[in-house]
Amino acid sequence: MKRLSYIIMLCSAFMACKNKDSFTISGTFKNVDLKGKVYLYGVQQNSNTPVDSTVLSEKGEFKFEHESPEADFFRVAAGDNEYLLIAKNGDDIEIEADLADPSLTYNVSGAREAEKLHELNKTKNEYVIKINRIQQQFDKNVEAQPDKRDMIMEQMRPAYMAEVEAMNKAVLKFAQENSESLAGFFAINMLNPAEYEREMVAYADDIKDRFKGNQVVSDFVSKMAGLKKVQVGQQAPDFTLPALNGGEQIKLSDFKGKYLLIDFWASWCMPCREENPNVVKAYNKYKDKNFTILGISLDKDAIAWKKAIEDDGLTWTHGGELKDFEGPVVRMYQINSIPSSFLLDPNGKIIAKNLRGAELEAFLSKTL
Repeated sequence: MKRLSYIIMLCSAFMACKNKDSFTISGTFKNVDLKGKVYLYGVQQNSNTPVDSTVLSEKGEFKFEHESPEADFFRVAAGDNEYLLIAKNGDDIEIEADLADPSLTYNVSGAREAEKLHELNKTKNEYVIKINRIQQQFDKNVEAQPDKRDMIMEQMRPAYMAEVEAMNKAVLKFAQENSESLAGFFAINMLNPAEYEREMVAYADDIKDRFKGNQVVSDFVSKMAGLKKVQVGQQAPDFTLPALNGGEQIKLSDFKGKYLLIDFWASWCMPCREENPNVVKAYNKYKDKNFTILGISLDKDAIAWKKAIEDDGLTWTHGGELKDFEGPVVRMYQINSIPSSFLLDPNGKIIAKNLRGAELEAFLSKTL
């Protein structure tokens, strides 16, 4: 009985000695340059400046000790490889990886958050492997029949897109089931806002009171709050911007009473220029049916902007701030890539976003 009490005391003493004021990340790398260093980066700090570095042992081993009162993201880098981890004070994380593995697969243990992130990466990599196999088969088929590239692409596209969609759904499911974890937050950020806008906005609303003090999370919540204002079903935020000739001001409210396509584009954007014939076709077909377009350019060069309008035959109203992605209206509408568009009803409500080609034609035909 005395011996059992002694063992319990030893265990308690051992647990009490665990450092709660810092965390450790130790690991072993295979196929590594032993003369090289391993670096620890913090995501919230200057991401290009390591918070710590160390040399590898003869067995490829390393260890870091750092402080983070709350769970946060960290990157361990060796050579050209980087591994994302989540750590907080009290964690003893162990990582094992083969630097020669192009999939960046790694094993991690010792902390719940780190293990959750590893679980996510494992799930994602299962789909990445399948996607890469399809890509490799596509390359092989095209190499054998280069003149049939377009046909081969059409044949293989459904299988490719099915795996991409399955991966995105798995990532979304993980994020929703782990909203209490930073691993879940990382997962939601793997998705494309253009495709999963509603889900990402809902996720931001769910976590807005969590992870206090984490700037990365705060920035995401703030960004999604802005995106929420320009979702389908919302009243389009009003704005004023300079017209093409610079001598007038265009107000969104001037277009009330008509269906309006707000088209964000630029002369230097090849996908925009390739889409312009479809927009011209839609405009010419429906301009007499209470439909018009407002083109908003992200150009900084007014001469190139005006030339593109003339070359592409864009005969509708145009405005621009000549500030690339930093223009106030561009930022108000959360434009991160172009072409981007918003279709408004006569009351100024957003009824569709980013309709292109046949989708735009079908929606206008049904609506008008």
